[in-house]
Amino acid sequence: MSQEPQWQKSSFSGANGENCVEVAQHGRTVWIRESDTPETVLATNPTNVRAFLRSLKEQHV
Repeated sequence: MSQEPQWQKSSFSGANGENCVEVAQHGRTVWIRESDTPETVLATNPTNVRAFLRSLKEQHV
């Protein structure tokens, strides 16, 4: 990543902020990482994120 993204995490993450999924977006790239391993980042696009979330909702996960 050429510039530091503005990471966001859910307010459901709790006070200590450990073990959270964090998300950032720059242009057409969405970055996803686990807060306890911030050096590992998954890069994808908004279309894939929407499909993933829709699949979770349909399966009631």
